[in-house]
Amino acid sequence: MNIKKQFQEGLITNNPVLVQQIGMCATMAITTTLFNGVGMGLSVLIILTCCNVVVSAIRKIIPDEIRLAIFVVVIAGFVTIVDLLLQAYIPALSAALGVFIPLIVVNCIIIGRAEAFCQKNTVSASFFDGIFQGLGYTCVLILMCVFREFVGSGRFGGGLIDITNGFRFTLDGTGSGIQIFPSEYGAGIMNLPFGGFITLGLLIAVMQYALKKSAKKKALAERAAAEAAADKEEDE
Repeated sequence: MNIKKQFQEGLITNNPVLVQQIGMCATMAITTTLFNGVGMGLSVLIILTCCNVVVSAIRKIIPDEIRLAIFVVVIAGFVTIVDLLLQAYIPALSAALGVFIPLIVVNCIIIGRAEAFCQKNTVSASFFDGIFQGLGYTCVLILMCVFREFVGSGRFGGGLIDITNGFRFTLDGTGSGIQIFPSEYGAGIMNLPFGGFITLGLLIAVMQYALKKSAKKKALAERAAAEAAADKEEDE
């Protein structure tokens, strides 16, 4: 188990949204306020981690013919638990996310990690995989929320931050956020579904550029090292 490698893959090199490009329906739909993004991201992180641990723990006793059905049952169980907890303790978030919480059952990120990673690896490795893949997903949601809020309405932290009576975090979704510039000067299209497509496309482009640049730099370094080794052998 290589925790450092798993961390890097979850956040950067194998990010579920920007690299694997899965689970993007909810990503574009709910990233209108920081309140929604943080809530959805943490919900997916918790469900993904719990499902990873359970799938890995029972992987040796699951019949191969029905493994996908078992995965869906496990995921549905944890989604139901999280959904009921949100309804009980954070009803504003439950109402804001709406149908996208139950739809986590068919989120390709969770099913994909169960199929590609958890049924082949230990419980501890699967636990960290869930944490880091969930963090990668949450970070993308937060970036999209911050960008869309700022450009669309000149605001930061809508629903989550309240500054009317001093700075405080709120879980009732009524936080006005921090108004950086008047909302009438914002690009209102960013608050619409189309704004989600634009924002996600920009983030994917930046990530792909960074990955290609990193790969090119690594290839040049390896070639330079190989040439140096060859020159050393010739001198000897």
